[in-house]
Amino acid sequence: MIALLSGTLALKEADRVVVRTPSGVGYEVFVPTRALEGLPSPGHPVELHTHLVVREDGQTLYGFATPEERRVFQRLMQVSGVGPRLALAMLSALSAERIVRCLREKDIAALVAVPGVGKKTAERLVLELADKTEDLVAEAGAPPTTASDAATKALVRLGYSAPQADDAVRRALAADGRRDTADLIKAALAYLAGR
Repeated sequence: MIALLSGTLALKEADRVVVRTPSGVGYEVFVPTRALEGLPSPGHPVELHTHLVVREDGQTLYGFATPEERRVFQRLMQVSGVGPRLALAMLSALSAERIVRCLREKDIAALVAVPGVGKKTAERLVLELADKTEDLVAEAGAPPTTASDAATKALVRLGYSAPQADDAVRRALAADGRRDTADLIKAALAYLAGR
């Protein structure tokens, strides 16, 4: 199991990064939008907490900014019908702390707001995990809004679907790294206009 990956950020794309280790091996790692936003631009050192998913057709590495995010990802995948892609989408839309709070408070509406999570999946998540979050940390107050969260919400208010908005924000982050909300919205709108 690869639990921690440290090296130089070689490539940053809309939903993945490549981390080059000191030995010269480059690892492709899929990351949630929240982790992507916090990563430096290519050429700088980076460290990710990772989870390796092994399937018949290949191995995929998922990376997170904190061990807590990785634990929430792993817990989400224990639910029937929730695979790594959906768990990653949930961590892109909501912070790990917010997901834990939603599970504990049985907040189906907040979970359904995540692209790809239907009512039945949200109910199954709450049913199977509400009592299995004691070792996970829930947020104390309101979740902090990141620039990517604010930009995605702004694009949705402008009439774009949540998946379109999320994809455009991811592309903007991958292209230029850290941005403030206004710049992120402008860059995301440019991607959406180019479609």
